[in-house]
Amino acid sequence: MSHIHEYGHTHENVKSIRTAFFLNFFFTLVEIGGGIFTNSLAILSDALHDLGDSFSLGLAWYLEKLSEKKRTGEFTFGYKRFSLLGAFISASLLLAGSVIIIINAIPRLLNPESLRPLWMLVFAVLGICINGLAVLRLRKGKKLNQKVVMLHLLEDILGWVAVLIGSIFILIFNITIIDPILSILISLFILWKAFSQFIKTAKLFLQSIPSHIEVRKIEEEITSLENVKQVHDIHIWSLDGFSHVATIHIVTRENLTQPAILEVKQACRLVFKKYQIEHVTIEMEQETECCEQIDC
Repeated sequence: MSHIHEYGHTHENVKSIRTAFFLNFFFTLVEIGGGIFTNSLAILSDALHDLGDSFSLGLAWYLEKLSEKKRTGEFTFGYKRFSLLGAFISASLLLAGSVIIIINAIPRLLNPESLRPLWMLVFAVLGICINGLAVLRLRKGKKLNQKVVMLHLLEDILGWVAVLIGSIFILIFNITIIDPILSILISLFILWKAFSQFIKTAKLFLQSIPSHIEVRKIEEEITSLENVKQVHDIHIWSLDGFSHVATIHIVTRENLTQPAILEVKQACRLVFKKYQIEHVTIEMEQETECCEQIDC
């Protein structure tokens, strides 16, 4: 019964992300046409952001289905690390696109072009409504990929609010320079967010320790356990930013019984679990035993 409930919940997650993907992708195409029609760089810069979000949504949709696949002889940790690849590509595209938008917007600061502010306002209202609908579709999601996707869509809504304000400003005061200013501001905001995501993803690819984990604290907690003399050769890395893996060598007191060794292992796993590290490989050693690892 629990298996059926879990399958139904996962299936609902897939449907929610799929709906959000089609809403976002369809409107991105409309938005690109609208940006060209209104001659608005602010809309085009937000369209670029939406295109990146569509990619993220599509990837999240695919990975949600792929996550059910069991590990294989080729991918012994499973397929979770593919999400890092998607995040890396998505962040790279957003960085490149934002730079292109800024380069094209700078000349317009000196020579503002004519716009269609009324249509800008119409597209802004549509953008807020459609992205808002996608957020509502995802708001009950409990899985992390849904929450991250929802944050992307909330950023889209903020971008459209900026376009809405800009279009009203142009309609009232006829100052078209506000459009390239808004496009630069939106692009700089996206650039900042994408760069931080790019750095985070790159560090995880290079198997850095997750930012919330301090190895020294883990060492101190495990060393304080009963029958533990020393710990060394600790390695901690993340598969996808959420699922973490660790290996550790534990030196125990001499002549421990098998039940006592099992107790040490169990206590050690509980320490790692506090830091959201579920997959732990433990190497047990005695004081007289020589560790064969290089630079251990």
